[in-house]
Parts: sequence; structure tokens; C-alpha cells
Amino acid sequence: MLNKNTIENYILILKSELIEALGCTEPIAIAYAAAKAKSVLGKEPERIEVGCSGNIVKNVKSVVVPNTGGLIGIDAAAVAGVLGGDSDKGLQVLESVKREQYSVIRKLIEEDYCRVYHLKGVEKLYIEAKVYAGNESAEVYIEDAHTNIVKITKNGKVLFENNTGSQNNPESAGDKTLLNIKDIIEFAETVDLEMVREPLERQIAANTAIAEEGIKNDYGVSVGKTLLENYGSDVTVRARAMAAAGSDARMSGCSLPVVINSGSGNQGITVSVPVIEYAKELKVSEEKLFKALIISNLVSIHQKAQIGNLSAYCGAVSAAAGSGAGIAYLNGGGYEEISRTIINTIANVGGIVCDGAKPSCAAKISSAVGAAILGYQLSAKGKVFKSGEGLVKGGVEETIKSFGRVGKKGMEGTDIEIINIMLDR
Repeated sequence: MLNKNTIENYILILKSELIEALGCTEPIAIAYAAAKAKSVLGKEPERIEVGCSGNIVKNVKSVVVPNTGGLIGIDAAAVAGVLGGDSDKGLQVLESVKREQYSVIRKLIEEDYCRVYHLKGVEKLYIEAKVYAGNESAEVYIEDAHTNIVKITKNGKVLFENNTGSQNNPESAGDKTLLNIKDIIEFAETVDLEMVREPLERQIAANTAIAEEGIKNDYGVSVGKTLLENYGSDVTVRARAMAAAGSDARMSGCSLPVVINSGSGNQGITVSVPVIEYAKELKVSEEKLFKALIISNLVSIHQKAQIGNLSAYCGAVSAAAGSGAGIAYLNGGGYEEISRTIINTIANVGGIVCDGAKPSCAAKISSAVGAAILGYQLSAKGKVFKSGEGLVKGGVEETIKSFGRVGKKGMEGTDIEIINIMLDR
């Protein structure tokens, strides 16, 4: 039986992780930093500067920034944040940008209003936004998490400084090192669901809405629509198609919000939408769906906690392993079935690389969810890849650690080369 501290910790993790974001979280983090810097300055900036880590550059380079009229890039995110953003709204900072401001954003970019530079030797998730007006200036520094401000200065004076920031504090964000598959399942089955109803209901509503939008209209290369048109509407196809469609829309600037997971909207879509589709197919109760989503979300967070929010390891894989675990639970699976599903999934597609946020993420999500469904189908027959076969180790926890080590340490060089190639170096 789980103790009170473990239950409270898991609730805290879910509430701190499952939050709404408008647009891909990396450009939105830039917009947030820029909007916050303007707020600290207290007046309209005459110019702005934004420095970013390589992983931020990678994830902003090819994705459309929402509420900018289809613009792409760091400067678009920063200028939109300064011109019309509201930092009080966090990851929905650009919700307040008006359509009539689109042309102004474009004009300021053309006038080199924003200087962008790439920072080396910093954390993988690192942003510094600096704004200037006459002799006055303000600076905001973000590190490790998308709205995790670690330092604020005005006119050279430090107004706020915290080396870790509130989002890395276990007291406010939960201690992810305590996560494990057995406890995740027990937590899902025993927690008072009213304690987590709000974030789960928001996740179902928001992520379903953007998936449906991606099916209705053309975004990116329309991976989701293409799957349905060519492979039919069986639940195994719908689970992939709806998740891909949500990413189609999100990566191409759709202004609908998403409830994220591990700091990522695509991962938030991937952990939830396939589970929701299976719940519809199986006609399960709301209670059963909530429990499956708890498992899916926490399994994904458990893996990403060992890899880090930004890596060369594609987050769609860890998120799909989570949705596979949720699907296994919906079909009556317990610890053994869920563990086999996770192992089968990451042993299959654990090598997919992250080369930034862009429309092809939808195709990677489709592939990863397909692997998760296959992983469950194998598990349902008692089949699992065995310890010693490649990166598979003795049980689900050791296998998660194995792939986490590859994602965090083993792919550091890969990450650098991906960034260099994307920057034409």
C-alpha cells in the first residue's frame, strides 16, 4: 500500500506537468522570456536580444509560431512576445496577440529589431532575453524548464536569482526520482480521482480538440488524414492518426492549446490521444479512462526524468510507451502486461532521433504509437524481448534506465551533430 507522501508526490507531479500551452513549447518559452523582460523594463523596448542553447535553436528553427501569421523562428517568437505577449499567462503567453499585430511583427523582424545568437556551454534548455530602451535594460534567464526563470535583472541590478528555479524544486513540482512502474499502477488504481480530475479533464478536452482540428483541416503534410484515408478507421489506425493529426496542427501554428507532458505538447498529445481512442472503442467508464491516463502520463514522465526534457532521443518514443501502457491497462492488463508493453515499445523504436520540432514529428508519433500498439499486442500473448537482447535489461525498470542512459549520455554527440547540421556547420 502506498504511503501518504508517495500519493501526494504523484499528485504533485501530475498537476505540475499537465499544464496548457499554446504552440510548440520552445518558441513559446522564448516568447515568455521576452514578454517577461518587457514587463520588467516597464516600457516598449527599442531593441531586443535573445540567446539560446543549441537544443532550443533546434526546436524553434522549423516550427510555426502561433498567432504570428505563419512566421517561423526565434526572432518571430521573441518579437511576438514583446509586442503582444502576456507573461502572466505562462505557456499561453501568445494568446493575447492580435491579428492586426501580425504585420507589425513581420516588419520589426525585417528591420532587425531582434538580434539572435547561439550559446554554447550552457544547459540544453537555456534562454536569455534582453530588452533595451535608451539607457535602460532588463534581462530574463530561463533554464531547465520552459518557464523556469532563474534570474531577472533591471539596469544591471539583480532583482531575482535562484540557481534552480521553482520548477526544479521537488516541493513544488514533485520528486520524479520516486517514480516506478509498480507504484504508478497502484497509484492509478487507488488515488481519489477527484484529486487529479481537473488536469485529466483538460487533457482530454484540449488534446482531443486539436486532434480533431488536424483531421478536419490541412496542416503540415497531413499525416493523420493520410493514415485514415489509406488504412481505414480501425482503432489501431485511429489511435495513430488522431495523435499524428494533433501534431500536424500544432507544428504548423494551430492556435488551439494542448495539455503537455514532460514540457512537450507533442508528448502530451501522444500520451493521451491514443488512450482516449481506445477508451472510446472499448466503451470503458470515465473512471477507467482516468486511471489509464494516469498510468500513461506517469510512465512517460518516469522515462523522461532519466533522459531530460531536451535530448537527441525522440520524446515521441517515451510518450508512446506511456500510451501503450495505458492501452494495456484499458484492456485489463496489470503490472506484467504493462511492463512487457513498455519494454517491447522502447526496444523497437528507441533509436528514433530528435532533429527538432517540425511537421515530420507527426510521422514519428505515428510510428511510435504503432510500435506501442504492437508492443501491447505482443505482450497480450505473453511475449517480450528478453534481457540481454540489445539494450533490454533485467525487467522494466532496468530497461528504462538502459534507454535513459543512451538518451542522456550516449546521444550527447549525436545531439551536437544534429544541431551542427541544422545550422549548416
